[in-house]
Amino acid sequence: MTDPAVSLSTETDRRSGGVIRRLPDTLVNRIAAGEVVERPASAVKELVENALDAGARRIDIVLRDGGRSLIQVTDDGHGMSPDGLTLAIERHATSKLPDDDLIHIATLGFRGEALPSIGAVSRLAITSRAAGSDSAWRISVEGGAIQGPEPASLNGGTRVEVRDLFYATPARLKFLKAPRTEQAHAVEIVERLAMAHPHVAFTLSDGTRSSVNLTAPARELIEDETTSARLSRLGAIMGREFEDNALPIRAERGGYLLTGHAGLPTLHRRTNANQFLFVNGRPVRDRLLLGAVRGAYMDFLPSDRHPLLALFLEMPEDEVDVNVHPAKTEVRFRDAGLVRGLIVGALKHALAEAGHRASSSVGIATLGAFRADGGGSASQPSFGGRGSRPGGSSAPHHPNPGLSATHMQYQAPDPSRSGGFEYSTGPAARVEQDYGPGGTGDTSNPLGAARAQLHATYIVAQTDDGMVIVDQHAAHERLVYERMKADLERGGVKSQALLLPDVVELDEAAVARLVDRAGEFAKLGLVIDGFGPGAVIVREVPAMLGQVDAVGMIRDLADDLAEHDQALSLEARLAHVSATMACHGSVRAGRRLTGEEMNALLREMEATPHSGQCNHGRPTYVELKLSDIERLFGRSG
Repeated sequence: MTDPAVSLSTETDRRSGGVIRRLPDTLVNRIAAGEVVERPASAVKELVENALDAGARRIDIVLRDGGRSLIQVTDDGHGMSPDGLTLAIERHATSKLPDDDLIHIATLGFRGEALPSIGAVSRLAITSRAAGSDSAWRISVEGGAIQGPEPASLNGGTRVEVRDLFYATPARLKFLKAPRTEQAHAVEIVERLAMAHPHVAFTLSDGTRSSVNLTAPARELIEDETTSARLSRLGAIMGREFEDNALPIRAERGGYLLTGHAGLPTLHRRTNANQFLFVNGRPVRDRLLLGAVRGAYMDFLPSDRHPLLALFLEMPEDEVDVNVHPAKTEVRFRDAGLVRGLIVGALKHALAEAGHRASSSVGIATLGAFRADGGGSASQPSFGGRGSRPGGSSAPHHPNPGLSATHMQYQAPDPSRSGGFEYSTGPAARVEQDYGPGGTGDTSNPLGAARAQLHATYIVAQTDDGMVIVDQHAAHERLVYERMKADLERGGVKSQALLLPDVVELDEAAVARLVDRAGEFAKLGLVIDGFGPGAVIVREVPAMLGQVDAVGMIRDLADDLAEHDQALSLEARLAHVSATMACHGSVRAGRRLTGEEMNALLREMEATPHSGQCNHGRPTYVELKLSDIERLFGRSG
């Protein structure tokens, strides 16, 4: 009878091979390629980075079948000699570490793994002509087998062709997505690299249709740091909306320089896909960025919305480790706290400098809301311009039946009226005061002069070149919040004792959370105590809030603590509580304001940082230029 232990030992030896041996080079290269070349976009990244390191000013990329059948990258860099071509396809051969120094890495590539890894899993061909040479040379690698170099034809630079990617590793080939998906990944890679190198022209196509076409600015624009060459490149990739609503970022500390652009808080998205960080020209993905951005925008956006930005950090090479992963998208900072502080400080400073400015997209969206049929373009009104229609008809065009059914009654004066036109303000409160120049009603002020209050909720103001509509509750909420923050920094918010303390009944867990934070609330002018196992008593409230619904405020604070308490720092908790209290203490929708009150609100908005959006990221006002209003009525000429 066979001994079970012997059988198990024999089976283990058979599975493991029993003898340690050296793997063949072709297999080693294929294993290594699995880390370097994950998908076609990975190969594109490595090849484009090589082109950038070679000093290219133009890089053209062609992908077929999403990169499966062909990846071709052509550049006008300094090229390679025949000997350089031979070494380029050998593992760990590179020209980018002249001093064998892994501490001071000044190039995008440095491992010498990309080309041999790609050649191990595809049919690779490289044609190159060194600068100053009168001939070009070509070398090819197929499944690890090398052929050449041999004479070829090329005007200058380097052309790399990768055919039948992963043909030598069918298992990897099976996991590739649809060609369109793989093409999209490659586009994302190229656009990230293009952001970091605005002086380089990029194209990416499938041979017939172009997905990326980014031109390089004139050389004089590149050399002048005050120009908008980088912003133009960001706008071409992230959208014109970002370019129009981006704040310049510049901060320097201890040899670290942070530049770039960040979008206004009113310009935000559901995901953080439009947040980019570059370290010494290298696009990286780092949780540090996400945390720093969240901290900087904490006062302006709800937790499920994300701003748009692109930040470029220049720092000494020995202060950052880029040799973390073969993909080179992860880095480690020697002083992560300094980097985070630099990012948060620079973003907060830029947001403070923006003042009451709001995103222009808010006004554009407003124009869209005025479209009578809910479609078309805001710049092309749905009614005929100056009484004419396309096609020559002079009749007014009313695509909305609801409007067309009623507009005719307004075409002639009402015969029952004895003279002139009359109008009624309806529910609006009119501002009768005639303010002189320089007063609170001066239309030359940034937010203009109040002219009316609509539905006891919205303030309508006239500016020199248009109009502004203000949400009075959202605007006052921001003003109260900023005052609370200022008082908190000065040592605490003044409180006001309630003549009759309010008792708020809650579940025991909510009461426990509130009582645990009573010391933090006291700094904000809110004094509470436990009142048995299922209630709290409110003794004092912030004086600046005036008449406030203390019961509703306490219930909202309890809900906020249940959702966010453990995830937020003390500073974040205080800010969150302040925002909740400011919401309850601000001018509510439905309250009628006098002309003086409306103009006072506008002037305080102009003097208060971040007043362009409320504490939840919504705009506090919408601005329409006179030209926009004229387009709505077909008066643009």
